Amino acid sequence: MTEPAPLPLPDALRDRFAALVPPGRALTEAADLAPYLKETRDLFPGRSRLVLRPGTVEEVSAILKLASETRTPVVPQGGNTGHVGGQMPRSEAEIVLSLSRLDRIRDLDAAGHTITVDAGVVLQRVQEAADEAGLLFPMSLGSEGSCQIGGNLASNAGGTGVIAYGNSRELCLGVEAVLASGEVFHGLRRLKKDNRGYDLRQLLIGSEGTLGVITGAVLRLFPKPKGREVAYAGLASSEAMLSLLARAEGAAGTQLTAFEIMPRLAMEFTVRHTRGARDPLPGPHAWYVLLEVSSNRSGDDARETMEGILSGALEAGEIEDATIAQSGADATLFWRMREEMSWAQKPEGGSIKHDVSVPVARVPEFLSRADAAVSAAIPGVRIVSFGHLGDGNIHYNLSQPVGADKQGFLDRWGEINALVHGIVADMDGSFAAEHGIGQLKRDELARTKPALEMELMRGIKQLFDPFGILNPGKLV
Repeated sequence: MTEPAPLPLPDALRDRFAALVPPGRALTEAADLAPYLKETRDLFPGRSRLVLRPGTVEEVSAILKLASETRTPVVPQGGNTGHVGGQMPRSEAEIVLSLSRLDRIRDLDAAGHTITVDAGVVLQRVQEAADEAGLLFPMSLGSEGSCQIGGNLASNAGGTGVIAYGNSRELCLGVEAVLASGEVFHGLRRLKKDNRGYDLRQLLIGSEGTLGVITGAVLRLFPKPKGREVAYAGLASSEAMLSLLARAEGAAGTQLTAFEIMPRLAMEFTVRHTRGARDPLPGPHAWYVLLEVSSNRSGDDARETMEGILSGALEAGEIEDATIAQSGADATLFWRMREEMSWAQKPEGGSIKHDVSVPVARVPEFLSRADAAVSAAIPGVRIVSFGHLGDGNIHYNLSQPVGADKQGFLDRWGEINALVHGIVADMDGSFAAEHGIGQLKRDELARTKPALEMELMRGIKQLFDPFGILNPGKLV
């Protein structure tokens, strides 16, 4: 039996919530609400009668205290860059809690290599603050100009630097969060060693706002590299990528700060639809690898390491051609082409997307099996599989066949997801590598995760949020 739709938030209760923030920070008009109710893929249209934009932790606490008392569901939202609908309210009974006004950089400890920030600080601002202090915050995402730290942590975001620096869990030393009751979890610790019981910080990271609303974080910083080299290599096969990765890791170690893969079709889309983009190599290749080598010693050291990797790979027949960026502008362009690869698919029509991971050594096997399966299911489908080989994370995206009906293609999203995810499961992989679960994959998670793990997750959810008001209908 279908459950009845929740009743809209009553006017009187909406006024009580609105009174908890300064004038102008409670949005109720349709035009003001609209940006908060639309997500990047247009898969999950949002519905809400109220967006609250608190500017202090105390205001967040008051909002959640009232929400707990009145059993009002609350949907935390950061930069609204998520791909799985985790930030979207599902009914007019739900309140959107925007963290964008919590945007202070609270402290930067250069000696301790930490920065303490509000949840609403945009990722790029953290990068810039670290850079001004002669340090590095290594998380890098295509949406870094608009995504916010709270959302990055709530989804355990990864990005292109995971191979060297790890994902959000490894980059965060402490969090501050407001719980469903309105109580504040004061966990802004700068300690690298702290074994005082369970690590509650790690429960909040990756919880997608279902256990608490992250309001602040202590992030790790690193020494800024003195040298950096970026290169593209062309390869004949996906199997050759593993040989090149092994060579690069052996030569550079932790100095290998990126190893991104992409097929020829992805490169063609990017060159076609990205302003200023150009083919990095004279001739076409089946696969491309974007490598980055960084050095804390000197620019010459990074250059020598990169040249050694590429020359050795050429001699061994692991790559067919390569080019090293000759200037900072070249390096920026090389990276922009990779970062805009996903957006370059939009002009090509409908796109069915997957965010999967398999053991690194089995990536070529996954690509071969998945390509065969989806091509058999949809003849003429255009496969755009790119991602982070160093951590086995592939964005396995499928563009509609040329001339196909877009909606008819997108209507097969669930069918094709099941096909691809079945191969991933058979390879002991994950269908949620870095974008999270949200609404898109919630049912699949419940269906495929071992019963004991789901029982434990639901028990944790019940303990943190007994009335189920935090981001309902997401993750668990």
